[in-house]
Amino acid sequence: MLHAMLKRLSAGVLAGSLLLTVAPAAQAAPAPVRFLGEQIISHALPVGDYTIGELSSIDYDPRTGEYVFIADDTSEAPARFFTAKVPVSAKGLGPVTFTSAQLFRQPDGGTYPEDSVDPEEMRVDPWTGSYYWSQEGIRSDTALIDPSVQVARRDGGYVRTLPIPDNERMRPDSGPRRNLVLEGLTFAAAGTLVVSSVEGPLLQDGPVATPERGALSRITVQARTGPVLAQYAYPQEPVFADSNPPGGTTDTGVSSILAADPLDPSRYLVMERSYVSGVGNKVRIYEIDTTGATNVLHTASLDGAKVRPVRKKLLLDLADYPLSKVDNLEGMTWGPRLPSGERTLLLVSDDNLSTRQITQVIAFAVR
Repeated sequence: MLHAMLKRLSAGVLAGSLLLTVAPAAQAAPAPVRFLGEQIISHALPVGDYTIGELSSIDYDPRTGEYVFIADDTSEAPARFFTAKVPVSAKGLGPVTFTSAQLFRQPDGGTYPEDSVDPEEMRVDPWTGSYYWSQEGIRSDTALIDPSVQVARRDGGYVRTLPIPDNERMRPDSGPRRNLVLEGLTFAAAGTLVVSSVEGPLLQDGPVATPERGALSRITVQARTGPVLAQYAYPQEPVFADSNPPGGTTDTGVSSILAADPLDPSRYLVMERSYVSGVGNKVRIYEIDTTGATNVLHTASLDGAKVRPVRKKLLLDLADYPLSKVDNLEGMTWGPRLPSGERTLLLVSDDNLSTRQITQVIAFAVR
């Protein structure tokens, strides 16, 4: 765990006289997180037959040394993903170079029709190099489509779909809220576990977070082959500010989850992203531990239930670093380890295909 060092005071006896000796102040421990740099991707940058935008996840592929990104919009083009070179070193973050654009395929080989899926997070399988990706499903006045975690070949071809917990199925009065579904996905315990997170509380789990109160969402742990093993309650922070002027949009949620250590089944990083109209975005990353948390897989509702949520502590707040702006950050991944022993942590933002927003890649070094 990362802790600041305490200053020490010492007393001693010199030459037979009682003297108070104050030891030199201990040097403060190096900060646990060090900013390495930021790169802004040109708006609507063309890559193959598609353009860069709405990137909602990033993952490092150790087989190639490149990164994979997923686009979370299917109204402009079929469900798709990109690969890129992202040079990061102790000296900083270099320019991002996109190398390919590929489409996900359905079981019949066809692409996903417009608005049939809502891709969110994509991870490289540490065992096979295939891709696991989550999608939010659809909740609308005319359709209820379940979210899912799917497995794809490296060319985007369909392999299979993992089961989801029954409480995450779209039903008229229960299940995930619209656009607050499977936003986060990661591997854990050396790739034996697949862990996913819903962005906001399920309908049956109580109201969403507000400036006055937080909320409880769920984190699901399942075997990589599919069986669901456990669920944990995640305590979301209250929204950080009131809208300006009053009555505007305030929302918050879990936008990404990442195993803190590839071998550890219990510790994760969780990205909480909030937006308040007239104020902007706040993005914080927490380290969480599921040890001792209540397994709520069979808890019908978290609203008022006596459960022990996961433990969390703040790792970083993006407002504390010299960024051009804190935009709509949605994805994070560990990159290569630095010679210092620090791990690189890379983030990406979703520009919503808007010229008022940016696609930014950000890098940190984490002790």
